[in-house]
Amino acid sequence: QTKTFSRAPVSGKPLFIAPIGRSWEDFVAESRRHGWPSFRGAEVVWENVRVLGNGETISTDGTHLGHNLPDGKGARYCINLVSVAGHNPTGGDDDDDSDATPPAAPA
Repeated sequence: QTKTFSRAPVSGKPLFIAPIGRSWEDFVAESRRHGWPSFRGAEVVWENVRVLGNGETISTDGTHLGHNLPDGKGARYCINLVSVAGHNPTGGDDDDDSDATPPAAPA
């Protein structure tokens, strides 16, 4: 199954891995419906992401990522694409992280 990795633009830390618990098609459809990548709680790398009291979602490095906009299915983390960046851990010229090893899911 295809997975996308979103990483912090400065540190390269993983922030989101999707899809988890749903199909790629469902992830893309929901993201398109809302106009930005929409991640669910299981897709957040919590060791690198925080949600402030006002719903603002930030990286632990302090980068603004977007907002938690809950819907009928629960928390939905709507992320601004300009706030995340591809990061190639092998140093090549691609930015899609297709060669990256996903981090362990939070316990």
